[in-house]
Amino acid sequence: MTSGEKNDGKELQGLIEQMEENGFEVDGVIGDMAYSEKENLEYAEEKDIKTYCRLSKTVTHGNRLNPNKFHFNKDAGHYVCRGGHMSYKIVRKRHQKHAIDGQGSVESYLFDVEKCKSCPFRQGCYRDGAKTKSYSVTIKAHTHQKQEAFQDTDEFREAIKERYKVEAKNAELKHSYGLDRAETSGLLGMEIHGATAIFASNINRILRIMDK
Repeated sequence: MTSGEKNDGKELQGLIEQMEENGFEVDGVIGDMAYSEKENLEYAEEKDIKTYCRLSKTVTHGNRLNPNKFHFNKDAGHYVCRGGHMSYKIVRKRHQKHAIDGQGSVESYLFDVEKCKSCPFRQGCYRDGAKTKSYSVTIKAHTHQKQEAFQDTDEFREAIKERYKVEAKNAELKHSYGLDRAETSGLLGMEIHGATAIFASNINRILRIMDK
């Protein structure tokens, strides 16, 4: 159990280690976007564990300031502005410490300011008197690129369908076993409360399976 402000994704590695200590072989993880952060993906790759967790939209769509005003022309490899003008040059910047994984890389697409000066959509886009006009995007890390490609496979799509079972179990614990409201204060009390609810749920499931 963690307090409410904690990031669930930070607990993944510890949970995997607990599973392995208890004799389980972990070959895959199914979870929500909180578990798809870069450190978890790298950890899972090192241990040959597949992560069936979708990337957040900020990662898959890139860090774009005005996605409605600029769109990427994949054939030309350049961005096109709302006025229909295409960038003519790309300037790439990357901090040396991020050279291996690509994190922190920025691509700036330069536009012809002469066209910007007479563009009907220049207000809020081009500042009068500016000598340059560029549109920058942050490139995702190689780790995220690999995960994004994995998301498009049939294997990922089939596995992620099982995630509803996690939410269904959470709903059962809350509504049938009293985990919707803390009975005590403090994390220790919540851990005992949670362990008791899960124990009762597991016993009930065992008895149902034995009945069949």
